[in-house]
Amino acid sequence: MVKNFAITGVAGYIAPRHLKAIKETGNRIVAALDPNDSVGLLDQYATDISFFTEFERFDRHLEKLRRGPESEHVHYVSICSPNYLHDAHCRHALRVGADVICEKPLVINPWNLEALQEIEAETGGRINTVLQLRVHPRLIELRERLLAANSGQQHEVRLTYITARGLWYLYSWKGDEEKSGGVTTNIGVHFFDLLLWLFGSPVEYRVYHVDKKRSVGFLELERARVQWFLSIDHRDLPFEPDPGVRTTYRSITVDGEEIEFTGGFTDLHTRVYEEILAGRGFGIEDARPSIELTYNVRQAPISPYDDMVHEMYKTGGRS
Repeated sequence: MVKNFAITGVAGYIAPRHLKAIKETGNRIVAALDPNDSVGLLDQYATDISFFTEFERFDRHLEKLRRGPESEHVHYVSICSPNYLHDAHCRHALRVGADVICEKPLVINPWNLEALQEIEAETGGRINTVLQLRVHPRLIELRERLLAANSGQQHEVRLTYITARGLWYLYSWKGDEEKSGGVTTNIGVHFFDLLLWLFGSPVEYRVYHVDKKRSVGFLELERARVQWFLSIDHRDLPFEPDPGVRTTYRSITVDGEEIEFTGGFTDLHTRVYEEILAGRGFGIEDARPSIELTYNVRQAPISPYDDMVHEMYKTGGRS
């Protein structure tokens, strides 16, 4: 059965991946919301998508569809709006009878998760979130290898994520920590989820440096000691950036073996959608550990440098 989708934040950075996933899973986009009207991209998917720049009109339209014929009901709302709006848009979607597919982070602060669980219970709806690194083939292979070894070894891990962003980033909602959670949450939550998924619960964490462009620290997990480095500064890339072609570097090193996973990201949202539509989506409890950890890291005092500072921070990126 074809499912009807609505989407919020459709003019934003991540929305095209969701639009592509909806199409590639054989479903239909019926409504879209964004305060910005630069949404010509929608014409690549259909010419009858109802578009709104005001939330109130979007709400009224989805409520009208809910009360109309079954064939017009919205089955899912894909939430691509700014981070600080995610929980409000999740609640709205459930109240109009839809399930949710929400971009990361599901919420910025962990205490908002309980409220979402309450409305899930009240409505019978389901909130799914996008933890796409859990469906990356190379990372699934790594996890299976680690679980099969079952050695009880404390692995030595280095995580590096650098994604060059222009000046616009700091002037948008992404540069406002109250709206985005800062670099640690906005670009880091996927990777903290990955680390917890691979190596177990947190034991200790230290933060050596944080500013609007970087976050650097150490994390001890049940089965790993992790040096991590997150940055949106192009100067930290280990190569000269090529705008529009090569501006991102993702790497995880486990016991000296590098698993470079910069590639393979183009269809991960589609895989996530396939899992959700098959009833195997990642829900609130899946998201909770990384939401709690990123919140705690954001509140942590700055620690003096020690031997666990990431090497890339010591050298200042590429030489």
